[in-house]
Amino acid sequence: MSTTAKRPTRAATPHALAPTRQEPTSQRARAYQGFTQQLLSGNIRPGQFVSQRELMTLLDMPLGAVREMIPRLEAGGLVKTVPQRGLQIAHVDLKLIRNAFQLRAMIEREAVRLFVRSVGTAELDEIEAAHHDILRRARAAQPDTPDAVLLDDAQSIDWGLHDRMVDAMGNEILSEIYRVNSLRVRLITLEQTVITPARLIPAMEEHLRFISALQQRDAAAAMAGLDDHILSAQARVMAAPQTLSAPG
Repeated sequence: MSTTAKRPTRAATPHALAPTRQEPTSQRARAYQGFTQQLLSGNIRPGQFVSQRELMTLLDMPLGAVREMIPRLEAGGLVKTVPQRGLQIAHVDLKLIRNAFQLRAMIEREAVRLFVRSVGTAELDEIEAAHHDILRRARAAQPDTPDAVLLDDAQSIDWGLHDRMVDAMGNEILSEIYRVNSLRVRLITLEQTVITPARLIPAMEEHLRFISALQQRDAAAAMAGLDDHILSAQARVMAAPQTLSAPG
């Protein structure tokens, strides 16, 4: 069972949950965005069974929009239909962790290789300053006490950088694949660890190391720093005290 602390639902932060490009405003798209917000806020749990009617209530969307959303969720491996039981949210196991982090690394390595040449100095300075602010707040907070506001702000800054690098490639197909996989990675993180200010500090420090390499336009160092960050993130998940099921 997860020990993730329940956090209040907050509005989606622009960098953490949404692409930088304009999303369609259809009911199906709004239902999908609502589903991801509920998933990441902990109101929908890995392995949970949920009916279409329950999703209607949770998302405040009509049944038609929920039904249209389901194939997209199934295609992304976020849910599966189980006869007689309804929809089951993706279950976190060792296979999912390995696959999700491997795909993340493949896409982000190419992204950072291109980003180091295209990103502007002023933008990198803003990114660096935002990370230092989160690091300062995390160090000043109670180290082992979850802080919902700090966590949400940190995730916005953290994933905002990764999303920005991937979107900078200008490949909408890759961006969409990456967004879906990011949901898997964040689902894994929320399920397997209790995120506290103390746990934010190493992630922010890892980011700052490869941000420094980006500022120096050192592609090799940036890619090495990114690899270290992704491997560390996976190791933190694998080292969590929860028991993972073996892949089926």
